[in-house]
Amino acid sequence: MAQHRHRVVIVGGGFGGLAAAKALAGSDAEVVVIDRRNHHLFQPLLYQVATAALSPSEIAWPIRHLLRRQANARVLMATVTGIDTGSRAVLLEDGSREPYDSLILATGAQHAYFGHDEWEAYAPGLKTLEDAIAIRRKLLLALEAAERESDPARRRSLLTFAIIGAGPTGVEMAGAIVELGRASLKGQFHTLAPEDLRVVLIEGADRVLLNFDPALSAYTLHSLREMGVEVELDQKVTAIDADGVGFGDKRLGTSTIIWAAGVAASPVARWLGVEGDRAGRIRVAPDLSVPGHPEIHVIGDAASIVDDDGRPVPGVAPAAKQQGKHVARVIRRRLAGDTGALPFHYAHAGDLATIGKRSAVIDFGRVKLHGWLAWWVWGFAHIYFLVETRTRIFITLSWLWIYLTGQRSARLITHGDATSDKPLEEVDED
Repeated sequence: MAQHRHRVVIVGGGFGGLAAAKALAGSDAEVVVIDRRNHHLFQPLLYQVATAALSPSEIAWPIRHLLRRQANARVLMATVTGIDTGSRAVLLEDGSREPYDSLILATGAQHAYFGHDEWEAYAPGLKTLEDAIAIRRKLLLALEAAERESDPARRRSLLTFAIIGAGPTGVEMAGAIVELGRASLKGQFHTLAPEDLRVVLIEGADRVLLNFDPALSAYTLHSLREMGVEVELDQKVTAIDADGVGFGDKRLGTSTIIWAAGVAASPVARWLGVEGDRAGRIRVAPDLSVPGHPEIHVIGDAASIVDDDGRPVPGVAPAAKQQGKHVARVIRRRLAGDTGALPFHYAHAGDLATIGKRSAVIDFGRVKLHGWLAWWVWGFAHIYFLVETRTRIFITLSWLWIYLTGQRSARLITHGDATSDKPLEEVDED
């Protein structure tokens, strides 16, 4: 009778899940990666797809392609609906079950609307390729509609773009929309001019980029306003509908609203029958396991844990990758018979955000950069962390083209609803 091989099931093919799978290469374990999509997504550059700077295939790669040389790994495209902790099985939407000996939940986060889920219909967030393509379509269609609109009020609404939340995503989206408008409107539309475009960034706190050093936040605020972005601070959103957004005692008429204000963990706490924090994250043990279930680990946006200084580990890609590699080490040690404690220690690499195509802010702790130099460091950092060498070349060329000419290569409007089940742009697996 063949000896049972330890089975590691990883739910989620994002940064954390993929890092865990790769770190288990060559181990005496069978690795199964389950994701409801067939691709790994480089989320930090999603806003560039949404603003027509990059095409979807430049920031996403099939998971099967990325793990094609890993003999002990297989990939399943399926939707997880629950976890049977008693019999140690992952439950799938089609009624099948995937048994596990060790389980890694790397399911990421979803949009959170602070109790107003009805706002999602009018203010989409940016977490998936479908989100980015839908926003790109909405932005470009607004410009096309404004070109033909004769009613001044309706025209103003079409050319007004509101972003809610001034974290890195909101700041980057605001700057990118301004530059998209400048590139698209100058010399390409007969009735529109770049100065007709209005971008409004709404933030409930008293400064932008709340996690950055205050001096960098102040620089970012100044830079955004220099670009023409209207920044509204200390303003809580009170209403969102098809005609605009209400915040504080103000009302902004707009047909395009983008949500960048809040996220919540995927339903892992409900799957496991444990209590999550306010954002739905699971408070994990020091080794990232679920209390009472040492065979289950939760990583990335779904996990709540503090670093060595008592600060919450942020939900960013480097943290998820570190956690994925750490859990793989824990499993490898257990397979070797070592069940001793191995706590996770997070090493913060710094905070980065770009303001436009020539400016960024970087907070490395003792080292802080802003402006043109920071933009180049930001660009090299993102290119370095991209998965494929070929992709690094394509994105470098795309950015260089935009930098030199101001023209964007992905300003395509496709027919159909990008949020439907119709296939999106295919990704080359060669």
